Amino acid sequence: MLGSIVKTFKNCFKIPELRSRIIFTLGLLGICRLISLIPVPGLDGALLSEFLAETAEQNNNSLLGMYSLFTGGALERCAIGSLGIMPYISATIIIQLMTAVMPGLSKLAREEGGRAKIIQYGRYLTVILCLGQGFVMALGWEKPGVLFPGFTGDLVLSDSMIWYRIQTVLVLTSGTLLLMWLGEQITERGIGNGISLVITIGILARLPDAVTQVYRMFVPPEGVEAQFNLLHLVALLLIFAAVTAIVISVTQAQRKIPVQYAQRAVGRKVYSGGSSFMPLRVNYAGVMPIIFAQAILMFPDKLFATLGRTTGIKFFDEISALIAYGSGGYMLLEGLMILFFSYFWVATQFNEIQIADDLKKYGGYIPGVRPGNATSDFLHRTMSRITFAGAMFLTGVAIIPLLMHRAMDVPFAAATFFGGTSLLITVGVVLDTMRQMESHLLTRHYDGFLKKGKIKGRF
Repeated sequence: MLGSIVKTFKNCFKIPELRSRIIFTLGLLGICRLISLIPVPGLDGALLSEFLAETAEQNNNSLLGMYSLFTGGALERCAIGSLGIMPYISATIIIQLMTAVMPGLSKLAREEGGRAKIIQYGRYLTVILCLGQGFVMALGWEKPGVLFPGFTGDLVLSDSMIWYRIQTVLVLTSGTLLLMWLGEQITERGIGNGISLVITIGILARLPDAVTQVYRMFVPPEGVEAQFNLLHLVALLLIFAAVTAIVISVTQAQRKIPVQYAQRAVGRKVYSGGSSFMPLRVNYAGVMPIIFAQAILMFPDKLFATLGRTTGIKFFDEISALIAYGSGGYMLLEGLMILFFSYFWVATQFNEIQIADDLKKYGGYIPGVRPGNATSDFLHRTMSRITFAGAMFLTGVAIIPLLMHRAMDVPFAAATFFGGTSLLITVGVVLDTMRQMESHLLTRHYDGFLKKGKIKGRF
């Protein structure tokens, strides 16, 4: 199996067009890594990196650590890519949801050239979000002790605070827009999935840290007693293998709805009937419900903690501790939000009425189900059932790192990388990328990555 994969990668470089696309993609991904390493002018990123290296576990076990994971550690270095690609993703999600609920945008999406205008609106919204988030991050760096508990140094090197804020906001906005442009170039001129690859390369950049922490679990520094043995290593590897297998299976899982087409005549042409199937993905919403839930839960904890400090009322402190990141209350709220957003995403993106109308228009029907409203109701019931399974899967993926950290005392950075959202994104993007490369190979009569069948990836 391994030899076949190596041979397939060699075949990829035998095709001039595919070789140039791979080299182009690797070059742009290298630029993305540079963006996460170059510090913002006027900030002492080295001082913050040194502090975080000494208190890695304390700061990783937080939502701030989770955000830093998706930026490839740029936030820890005060780099120009500290906002990452998340503002663009947030803007895209907002535009998609608005398109589903606003008739004007929905009509524009169906018009010729309308999709390009909607993408342009998403870019404008990205700039607005970057300006707002960049300003908040600039204020956070002015008082780093709030973002990074225990840090007492001064990150701002500039004498003029007004100029520092303006400069930082513009630099951070430019960094995100550059990442967005690089992702679009990879999609158009590279191997595809540009934005997803930008996120994945940031996640993979944390692999050395995760491996180092796992190594320290079993080989601690001299003078420190080891808390883990060989059985723990076997259990950790089994959990990682099981989670990876489940993520791959559910990511590609689908419910195939049989569709039969009747013979019909259009003018003088007679189209013969046939049978096909309609694939309904189990994990239809992908990773979006997790991103929504984590983004919303980032604020209540900080809000109640601030109210507790300013008012002196213990009730706010108790609420903050109850929903703090990693607590039982947090996991419960996150699970409920993931369940809600999974159904919300399906309700806004999956239009069973239009699908039923299209089937009826082209003479298609589901065996045993009457065309029209009955087909729409059948699709609604079926999608609701498989969405529940997908939501439960996403909930498990989201809380696996927290459970591993609390139950097995696995370092949080290692638990986050080897299980959870980062693994879900990485596996999905790898499957998509392999499918893109395999399509080039098969058109030139080369074997794909698997000898039997094509890699389906994500539908």
